Amino acid sequence: MPKNKLKTHKGTKKVLNVRDGGSIKIGHPGTRHNTGKKNAASNRSGRTASALSKADANRFKKVTI
Repeated sequence: MPKNKLKTHKGTKKVLNVRDGGSIKIGHPGTRHNTGKKNAASNRSGRTASALSKADANRFKKVTI
């Protein structure tokens, strides 16, 4: 009998991206919709992605990205 496998959390899959080196890329919150009412500076700063910290990356390993 095969071992039970964890399903990927689809909400997490849409937000995170695993890079080739193993680090996890994540975008800034608040940039997915309703950007017309936000000022241009916040829209620009939301475009640049950042890497998750090691502690947060370890938390997301259980979600099987």
